[in-house]
Amino acid sequence: MPHTRYQIIEVAVPLPVDRTFHYSVPEALKSSVLAGVRVLVPFGRRKLTGYVLGSTAATAGELKDIIEVLDAEPLFTTREIALFRWIAGYYLFPLGEVIKTALPSGINIESRRKTVTGADGSWTTEEHLTTGKGIRRERFYQAAAGAADSAGIRGAGARILLYLLENGGTARSKLNELFPNPSAPLKRLEELGLVTIEEREVYRDPFREEAVSSETALSLNDHQAAAFSRIAETVSSGEFSPFLLHGVTGSGKTEVYLHAIAHTLKQGKRALVLTPEIALTPQLVRRFRGRFSEGIAVLHSGLSVGERYDEWRRIRRGEVAIVIGARSAVFAPLDDLGIIVVDEEHESSYKQSEGVSYNARDLALVRGKLEKATVVLGSATPLITTFHAAQEGRIQYLPLPERVQGRSLPETRILDTRQLKGATFSPELVTAITENLAKGGQTLLFLNRRGFATFLQCKDCGHVYRCPNCSVTLTHHRAKQRHFCHYCDYSLLAPSVCPECSGSDIGLFGRGTERLEDEVMELFPGARVARMDSDTTSRRGGHSRILKQLEEGSIDILIGTQMIAKGHDYPGVTLVGIVSADATLNIPDFRSAERTFQLVSQVMGRAGRGESPGKVIIQGIAPDHYALLRAAAHDYQGFYEEELAFREEAGYPPFSYLAMVVISGTAEKPVEKGAQDAARCLREERQGLKMRTEILGPAPAPLAKVRGRFRWQILLKAHNRSELKRLLLAFRKEWTPSRILRTTIDIDPVDTL
Repeated sequence: MPHTRYQIIEVAVPLPVDRTFHYSVPEALKSSVLAGVRVLVPFGRRKLTGYVLGSTAATAGELKDIIEVLDAEPLFTTREIALFRWIAGYYLFPLGEVIKTALPSGINIESRRKTVTGADGSWTTEEHLTTGKGIRRERFYQAAAGAADSAGIRGAGARILLYLLENGGTARSKLNELFPNPSAPLKRLEELGLVTIEEREVYRDPFREEAVSSETALSLNDHQAAAFSRIAETVSSGEFSPFLLHGVTGSGKTEVYLHAIAHTLKQGKRALVLTPEIALTPQLVRRFRGRFSEGIAVLHSGLSVGERYDEWRRIRRGEVAIVIGARSAVFAPLDDLGIIVVDEEHESSYKQSEGVSYNARDLALVRGKLEKATVVLGSATPLITTFHAAQEGRIQYLPLPERVQGRSLPETRILDTRQLKGATFSPELVTAITENLAKGGQTLLFLNRRGFATFLQCKDCGHVYRCPNCSVTLTHHRAKQRHFCHYCDYSLLAPSVCPECSGSDIGLFGRGTERLEDEVMELFPGARVARMDSDTTSRRGGHSRILKQLEEGSIDILIGTQMIAKGHDYPGVTLVGIVSADATLNIPDFRSAERTFQLVSQVMGRAGRGESPGKVIIQGIAPDHYALLRAAAHDYQGFYEEELAFREEAGYPPFSYLAMVVISGTAEKPVEKGAQDAARCLREERQGLKMRTEILGPAPAPLAKVRGRFRWQILLKAHNRSELKRLLLAFRKEWTPSRILRTTIDIDPVDTL
């Protein structure tokens, strides 16, 4: 049959292939095929989900027909396709995998083959389609017309009917909560025609356990009002406008966001708010729900698959005006987008490293440009690259140099702990905690290592317990009586004898938050102590539970990792102790000073946000390092100038663009050889293209083995992005590694570990 009868479409498939495919559409399916729908397509010997990108001109050769159209309406728009194509081109990832990442998990369909044995011993191969997450439906009961005239009904049936008459249609799950064993009475009411039953689609509600109290808008001070005025002006103009909202901790950045979003909604547009971690989301969502009556959706990994799917469908259907979420929320299918807020824009957790590698902070700017929206990057400690862009005028600069209501920044001291001789707390910090407890203030203690001890060592022979899968020591968790690897979750029971010398004197060295908690409870037995790290917040609602206790004043001392450093606002916290402030200074990464400055500044910012002034004590063994001195002095400008000079001399961003090529595999020698071959290939391509891109390496990664895979890396530095991309495209075309090796290209890496 001639193909002129068919429509030819371009389809992306979620496989690691750097091209799209053309399929023909049977006459019967033509009316159902639109850009943005999924189709079931034959692909080799399989059937799998493909994404329709649009129609295309006829091509030479025989084309296969699509099998089925899977969606009644498009899942993504042509504008979103433009974003997906940009991501695929910039980050060098297959377009189909980008689209799969952007869509809610569990909706794709693909075929599986399995062998089925018959009763006579013969066997055949059968094909089964596996489907994704379904839509939740629930039965609703409604009192029928004339049900009020039911004098003969008694007992449970009468109580249920009365409830339905007063409250209208009610879900069966709700009736199960309100009435014991309602099945029989409901069946009787249905038989008598007193109730009708209807099956409805229902959303899984992630807010079901959250109480909401209304909140009125706060008045803005002069700096806040000036920032809001400029943001509102660009939202009204409908042109892409990027801003850096640079405010000291406690300067009221969130209130500026809320005013700007209220203005956006009045313009008939919608808002997207990105936060770096789900730990920040509950408090932010409560403020937004208390302020806005419009629909709000949340997207982050703390939701179940079903909840995320339902939230995504609400957004796609236009039922919400505001979306709040972590990095994946940058793909939220919002139409009429007027403003994108990236809170704590400096956070490295905006970078997605597994699967499709992207940086949501950067994608927010790209999406804002594509959709002509205002983008606000907010931080007290912005990235050096962001602040440099603002200094050069590429991003508009909005300063908030003072805390709200004239509150002062916390008084800060740096203590040299080299003379503590193994003690965790300096006498000054112990005294400060004691005095703060006596005054009724709350204390935060920060240590960015979880567990009880950071490594174990036999005191007889010196053997150190290491993870067999990763190049790290095992961390002791006393509550679980096990030693864990924090990269691959390998664990073993606490040993009683050394595997090398059979000695029994095994020491626990280093400190984590679990050990810190024990020491604090011993030092301050009357204090109410809690710990916030990934061990105590792994269960659903763990973050919210602990932060609510802190907010209500039922915690005197909260010990935590970087989770407690991020944007939380609790007026009762008047003392912050940073136990080991310089632990991140020695990480083999050019951003180590910047990360240390940001982390220390953010933790310091939790103190003194209420009526009482705050105090911060910083402990460290490098008290004279400029990152600590500038943080203690609340001097971002001074830190920026020192760090920028180092970056310029070393040729790091913002004076260059980076990419990392990582070669990994399960056998050490082949990985080393593969890395050397890859570096040779890169240098040959660079010479052929007559480029000046700097190629550093290959070298073993600082974390040379992770999850059983050995890792070597090659760092590329170029003075412009286009040159870097041309070199990587040429390399990828020529590079043919062994099948046992995995090659990963990381554009704009946020760390070099």
